[in-house]
Amino acid sequence: MFSYPFMQNAYMAGTLIAIISGIMGVFVIARNMSFLTHTLSEIGFAGAAFGIFMGWQALNGMLLFTTISSIGVGELGAKSSRRENSITAISALAIGLGILFLSLANSNASYATGILFGSVIGISRQNVIQMSLLSAGVLICLLVIYRFLKFDSFDPIGARVEGLWTRTLSVIFLVLLAFSVSVAAQIVGSLLIFILLTLPAAAAKYFVHSVGAMAGLAVVFALLGVWLGLYLSYVTNWPVSFFISVIEVICYFSALMYNRVRS
Repeated sequence: MFSYPFMQNAYMAGTLIAIISGIMGVFVIARNMSFLTHTLSEIGFAGAAFGIFMGWQALNGMLLFTTISSIGVGELGAKSSRRENSITAISALAIGLGILFLSLANSNASYATGILFGSVIGISRQNVIQMSLLSAGVLICLLVIYRFLKFDSFDPIGARVEGLWTRTLSVIFLVLLAFSVSVAAQIVGSLLIFILLTLPAAAAKYFVHSVGAMAGLAVVFALLGVWLGLYLSYVTNWPVSFFISVIEVICYFSALMYNRVRS
């Protein structure tokens, strides 16, 4: 299996995706942003379609659209009363634009399938290098703001009382989330990326209680889903996103069962 360059690239990219998704997912869950993550995946679809229309790499289009949209959501959704409406409006616009750009690009069905559900064979060494640089950037930024982000995510009232720059912090986190969505969508696809950014962390919180331990276990669950999913996809020739989804759902329901038995 590893004698094929595309599988080597897929496993290297998948490892990066699992690490980023596991760590970011802890804060996505803590900040109740699962719905926003799903929206950013739809925006990523529009960005990838725009990239194909412009003759760019799909990843560049995703980065452009998700970054601009995350900043827009951070500004428009500053008040919780209008956050969901803002997210819904941007999501609806993104889906429409994605369909339009694919139509204008005259792309065949395989392009759309690759964007929506991911593609193992579509990962080149250049993509891996680009994803490595983006992943390193996300991790460095997370390390710099980690203490403040943890405070704001797990004790938002206390953070506001202490005068923490919560609005700026929220926008920074949303931009990092946009980068994470764009990176991860290369393998899992824009429709299902929210699975890796939510379920591993959601499962981990039932087993451990500290933020660091939760992030570590979430990365383990994400790695399990990606590595095993890639292997099963290679063996069966079925979509890798299907296997990753099933494995992460099993991890989550196993965590729920463990929590029930322990209780």
